[in-house]
Amino acid sequence: MAAKAGKWPEMDPLIWSRLPEELLEHVLSFLPLKTFFNLLCTCKHFKSLIYSPSYLAKYSRSASSSSPSSPAFSSFLLLSHPQFYHHRLPLYDSVLGNWRNLSFTRSILLPYAAATTITLLSAANGLLCFSLPNSSSFLVCNLLAGSSRVVKFPGYPFAFEMLTLVPTPNGYKIFMIASGFSSRTVWVYDSRVHSWREFQDFDPILSDNCHQGVYSNGVLYFCTPEPFSILGFVLESGKWERSGIELPGELTFVKLVSNGDGKLYLVGGIGRNGISKSLKLWELEGENWVLVESVPEFMCQKLFSVCYHNYEHVYCFWHQETICVCCYTWPEILYYKIGRRTWHWLPKCPSLPDKWSCGFRWFSFVPELYVQV
Repeated sequence: MAAKAGKWPEMDPLIWSRLPEELLEHVLSFLPLKTFFNLLCTCKHFKSLIYSPSYLAKYSRSASSSSPSSPAFSSFLLLSHPQFYHHRLPLYDSVLGNWRNLSFTRSILLPYAAATTITLLSAANGLLCFSLPNSSSFLVCNLLAGSSRVVKFPGYPFAFEMLTLVPTPNGYKIFMIASGFSSRTVWVYDSRVHSWREFQDFDPILSDNCHQGVYSNGVLYFCTPEPFSILGFVLESGKWERSGIELPGELTFVKLVSNGDGKLYLVGGIGRNGISKSLKLWELEGENWVLVESVPEFMCQKLFSVCYHNYEHVYCFWHQETICVCCYTWPEILYYKIGRRTWHWLPKCPSLPDKWSCGFRWFSFVPELYVQV
């Protein structure tokens, strides 16, 4: 039948319903990501595709071929807060520049969130690591692939700190320091063998404000209190190494950042008597810390005012060619775009209540389909 002028003919529902699933997935894989997400609520089958490895593989290939320089999936800045749990976590889409919500009721987290309090501890390479204190275990999950694994604590009762999820070529490792005992020990979980390994004789004095370790080339790096220095924990051998590289002078606090490909950055306050007057960024080149950029004065003043010069509340992390500087007591992010050499503020989430004043923890979340748990 010929179509009327200016109108497309309607597709017969009987023909559409009989379209082979593989062909349907192929057609949908060419949709822009934003359009695909808008379709999820229109059809149960479309919604199920977000957990379909075959569809996601097709989408990844078509997105890469159309724009080789862009990632196939969006990347997110994930905000957690004690009062968010049991329902959702806000996500800032750093590709599209808008806010979304990660709803526990629509993900593999639902059975755990309904039964207990879950706390997000670390994120790396598309994986999220939660604590399930009521069951004395951790939950490592890949939300994009719809897979998860429960990892039991190495003992009970068990107190820990500085937990870090570390990506490896064939899986991941979980590093943490057991606290609450007369002598602290290091525990490392290896996903390849699904077991914990204990390293005793833990002597290094680490800063109490360590958010988590910074991973680079097989080593987790930490900062010590004043006089500041950098310690490295070699994951394979369990040995601690102290860096002999001299740090910049007049530091009031030190935070480390790694880009995941071997580059280390240092974010530090400059001042005297424990009061910062400026904030600077350095990059490690060989055996020297080379100054990259200074934060504009008005941005420094805002950051130092919200943390009240309590630098234990400040932490940093890497996200898609961006260095993020955050504070536990403030819901915004100060970030530096490496390519543009510019500093910016990411405003707080619009749905965040004004009365929430502390406990904000940000994470870099870059979904990856083929990362195993």
